[in-house]
Amino acid sequence: MNNIADTIMIFLVLTNFTLLGLSRLGTCIRVVAIQGTVLGLLPLLFNINNIELHLIFFSIAIISLKGFVFPWLLRRTLRDLNTNREIEPFVGYGTSIALGIVILMICLWLSSRLLLPVATESNLIVPVAFFTIMSGLFLIVSRKKAVTQVLGYLVMENGIYTFGVALVEKQPVFVELGILLDVFVAVFVMGITMFHINREFDHIDTDQLSKLKV
Repeated sequence: MNNIADTIMIFLVLTNFTLLGLSRLGTCIRVVAIQGTVLGLLPLLFNINNIELHLIFFSIAIISLKGFVFPWLLRRTLRDLNTNREIEPFVGYGTSIALGIVILMICLWLSSRLLLPVATESNLIVPVAFFTIMSGLFLIVSRKKAVTQVLGYLVMENGIYTFGVALVEKQPVFVELGILLDVFVAVFVMGITMFHINREFDHIDTDQLSKLKV
């Protein structure tokens, strides 16, 4: 099981670096969809010897929302906005990857200092969860397009979800589903907001909104 968990964590790190180095928004959406689908399998993989009905339901809900519903909403929004790339971000793509490596090293160091209340399936889960949260936050603050910032929000939630799955032995299903509902509403509202911003200002560069005068 440790080998499977380690493989998933390494895959998660690679997807985070891919997002840091990509400019094509459609590809970024697909990467986040794949990331969410893989994370949806974690509850089943971590409880392979004791799979209960609520875990199956929970995994199906996660995979459906993270792997299909959220990406579909974002692709539809992207099509309506008629934009394909993140152009001239605040932090360049090469620099973003370099900073990502530094952030990963810091997360590995921080996780080695933590005393966890329960044993985890892999020693990489906690640092990778931290790295995923920080990668999402970095996407939010370093990119101009509202679509990329929404993706950063989803990546942050993926990191929080990974951390929760690693440390909670019994899934609090209703709490997790409540969080998913909040994320669903946030993505839906952000999609509507981006559509109206693009209709009124012919762009979705959030940095230009600060130039508006009363």
